[in-house]
Amino acid sequence: MTKASINAYAKKFSRYFTAFFKWVFLSCITGIVGGAAGTFFRSCIMYVTGIRSANGWIVYFLPLGGLLIVFLYRACKINEPHGTNLILSAIRSPEPIPLIMAPLIFLSTVLTHLFGGSAGREGAALQLGGSLGFSIGRLFRLDEKDLHIITMSGMAACFSALFGTPMTSTIFVMEVVTVGVMYYAALVPCALSAIVAAGVAKHFESPVTAYTIENIPSIDILPLLRVAALAVLCAFVSVIFCTAMSKAGQYYKKFFPNQYARAAAGGALLVLLSLVFGSDYLGMGGGIIDASMNGSARPEAFILKILFTAVTLEAGFRGGEIVPAFFVGSTFGCFMGGILGISPSFGASIGFMSVFCGVTNCPLTAFVLSLEVFGAKGAVYYLLAAGISYMLSGYSGIYSEQKILYAKDKPLFIGNGPHG
Repeated sequence: MTKASINAYAKKFSRYFTAFFKWVFLSCITGIVGGAAGTFFRSCIMYVTGIRSANGWIVYFLPLGGLLIVFLYRACKINEPHGTNLILSAIRSPEPIPLIMAPLIFLSTVLTHLFGGSAGREGAALQLGGSLGFSIGRLFRLDEKDLHIITMSGMAACFSALFGTPMTSTIFVMEVVTVGVMYYAALVPCALSAIVAAGVAKHFESPVTAYTIENIPSIDILPLLRVAALAVLCAFVSVIFCTAMSKAGQYYKKFFPNQYARAAAGGALLVLLSLVFGSDYLGMGGGIIDASMNGSARPEAFILKILFTAVTLEAGFRGGEIVPAFFVGSTFGCFMGGILGISPSFGASIGFMSVFCGVTNCPLTAFVLSLEVFGAKGAVYYLLAAGISYMLSGYSGIYSEQKILYAKDKPLFIGNGPHG
């Protein structure tokens, strides 16, 4: 080798190592900040949920809670909140993420859960983490490309702290923005941030999301066919979920164009629904998910949770759709699994990850999620269910800014987006 070629290789490796150590440093900072924020956020959600559970009368103030959330956003000059879609859009464009988004989504989601809105917490975690990551990038004067990466790192950190699933968190933020293209440049930053954040959550004894699944069958043709049939049904349920969210938003805007009126009407409707169907469908419904994993779920639970969630989030309350999707999937899978001859507990796990896959269009994330949450024993079944749910759920999705690059039925055709 000539001296010139040696110098060229040395410069190339020096550039790689410089970038590597830069991201190790930035990812650790993002992981610590995002992990602390995510852990504190989770604690606040659990605290206000406890208050609401112990004082059922708080639910009657849901209309007031909705008005307060709209006021907070208006006071901060955000007249049309875009939620997680803002974060997804910012990763692909120079669009900035205001730092005010972090405390706004934090407070508004806590208020939603305090009053009993049917919502999750992961949407807030993605927005919170993305906002914090973007702000850290601005602090260190990163360029546009690096700002996108550190925004994704913040999302992975908060999501990981919330659920205790660093692998799922890493794959999710790399897959969800543009389905069909993985952002491999963000692999090391997102993985490190997620691992550090999970460590921070563990230090504060934040529980990890995990379930023990009973009666997972050995690999055989009949169980495979039964799981495939359940995955097909779960794909249709995910389409119903996304359609309900979309239609509820349209009806709200048609009949209540004013945001304050929309929030108050949505809150009042939730109170009425809780009086008719009970309080099981308010909040996240973690207890119902636990029960379904133990093999117990009411047949109507999944459709009522879809109704409660659509009424909540499209009225202007804040939170996320993923935990409600877990609720919908696990209860549907538990009930339908028993009909199909699958263990209700195992059916709940198939439904849990299949509906998540269908509403997010993230099959690889769904598969990794099943490994982290349920263990590897049913890996073949989970992989099959993820593939089927992804393909048959079509172009519906809970994130309108998500892009599906390749059509699901024509691998070489470039699609336009989740609803195209």
